[in-house]
Amino acid sequence: MSENKEAFYKKPEECKYSFFQHKECEFFPCHKTDKPEDFNCLFCYCPLYTLGKKCKGNYSYTENGIKDCSRCLVPHGRGSYSYIIGRFSELSELAGKNDME
Repeated sequence: MSENKEAFYKKPEECKYSFFQHKECEFFPCHKTDKPEDFNCLFCYCPLYTLGKKCKGNYSYTENGIKDCSRCLVPHGRGSYSYIIGRFSELSELAGKNDME
């Protein structure tokens, strides 16, 4: 069996597509972490941001009402891929609501 087909039988976190580091990025790591070797850049811009208070991350709001995710590592963990992908149905539902407006 080729290496590509074997990926279908692995957990996403066991596959290379679920983890990426851009160590040459000027901001790497863009959030404070004790484990930069586990910092995942795959979701550089968190897809859950648009869920607002339902994102379940470590966020706060600035005085101007802007969501501040600088203390959140939810999308940046080594095992974050399955969690983020698992929330796509919520994002799809939100996108559908926006299309109705």
